[in-house]
Amino acid sequence: MNTNDFVRLQTPPLPYYWESGRSEFRVGDRHPNRRNLGIFDLIIVAEGELFIGENGQEWALGRGDSLLLLPDGEHYSVKPCEQNTVFYWVHFEHRSWSTSAKQGATAKSFANPHAICLPKQLSLADPDNAFKLMRQLLRLTVGDSFWEEQNLLSALLSLLESESLNKTSTPATRLAEKAAFYIQQNFRDDITSEILAEELHFHPNYIVRCMKKKYGLSPSHYLLEFRLEQAKKLLLTSEWTIERIADEVGFRYAPYFSACFKRREGVSPLRYRKSVQK
Repeated sequence: MNTNDFVRLQTPPLPYYWESGRSEFRVGDRHPNRRNLGIFDLIIVAEGELFIGENGQEWALGRGDSLLLLPDGEHYSVKPCEQNTVFYWVHFEHRSWSTSAKQGATAKSFANPHAICLPKQLSLADPDNAFKLMRQLLRLTVGDSFWEEQNLLSALLSLLESESLNKTSTPATRLAEKAAFYIQQNFRDDITSEILAEELHFHPNYIVRCMKKKYGLSPSHYLLEFRLEQAKKLLLTSEWTIERIADEVGFRYAPYFSACFKRREGVSPLRYRKSVQK
């Protein structure tokens, strides 16, 4: 993976905090080598420089640099520290994760729009905020601060995700995200290119280009995919008829809904419901 890679954590559940610490290395010290640790290892350098590798990729981490090491990876010292180095580390667990070369969503991600997307490696614009959260974590009493630990871990991961978004975001990306948000909030309604253009104050052709670049989908295709994902949830969590579900997610004609569903899933809505509920 390269430095533009991301680690995507499917939620729920949320990442689970294990432990954290502050390590000080003198000149000549090395980070320990580990393989298949089984949990994520997040490193944030506070002073000096740390030379570390994972699965053939190598980094020289300076002050304010973060690195997320994978549970099933092999990470190792590239070379000894050349100056006194201080870094914070956090171990946390999450069972459902994947890696990707970019942060944008695809058609397959509609099943879970709330996944956490963390940068593999990041140079923090304001590392003092991360250091403050780490110091708060380290002041907690082990075993008596479960919720405080979980909340601080969430705040730390949220900080990394937000900084990464700010670094990679462009006007076109922000417009695509606004369009996607509008569609998600109004998917039951008829959303035409003209309505979207009026709401976002951009030409419809430009909105189409922006959404295709970020999501690989036009606004109309994005709307269709989102509606079908909502329908899948209702098929599993309700006893509503196919006609009612179709209407609930924005399809005015149940036969058209069934045809779209079968084309996407390979089975009819009714057969999908029966196959999952067995």
